[in-house]
Amino acid sequence: MNADEVARYLRDNPDFLSDHGELFTELTVPHPQHEGQAISLAERQLHALRDKIRLLEVKLAELIRFGEENDEISEKVHRLTLLLLEAHGYEGVRHELFSSMQQDFAIPHVALRIWNSVLARSDEDFAPVGEGVRLFAGDLRHPYCGAPSNIEVLSWFGESAPHVRSVALMPLRRQTQVVGLLALGSEEPERFYPEMGTLYLGRIGELAAAALLGEIG
Repeated sequence: MNADEVARYLRDNPDFLSDHGELFTELTVPHPQHEGQAISLAERQLHALRDKIRLLEVKLAELIRFGEENDEISEKVHRLTLLLLEAHGYEGVRHELFSSMQQDFAIPHVALRIWNSVLARSDEDFAPVGEGVRLFAGDLRHPYCGAPSNIEVLSWFGESAPHVRSVALMPLRRQTQVVGLLALGSEEPERFYPEMGTLYLGRIGELAAAALLGEIG
């Protein structure tokens, strides 16, 4: 019999090893960690189980950490929601939004542009925006995260622009039409990266749009 036939026989006859339990202690196999040493089948199985347990412990620790991080972010979004509900006027909403991003979420650079407003305003938030940025924002289905590739958007951060290494860009929608962009900037290249989840960023964008656009009509 070759190795494949032995393996097939054992799979087809699961009672064989239980009927011949002495094989677990009589047969030896190479030690998985120490070359040149041999251990019994029973010991080898214990090593395999310990390895599986260690992997499960690592995965469990990751799940717990992710859960704690999500709980923390959810609490911050909840606080932001309450602040925006209690704010008065466009300037009040803007202040609470920027303050929350910078202090609660520890995002140092925040910028905002709104176009197609029914009200004529001279604020920097309503400064002219290039057609390229409008088209880019209009095509976004989810927040953009990654390197600050758009020079015009990067310029919104003013003197801090040369230090921004990663950005999150959230489209502001009135119904289905994109009428603005909320930009978050970080000096850490990996703070915002393409593969990161955007669930909470999307919710923040929706909250910002509802609160800001509700104040300007």
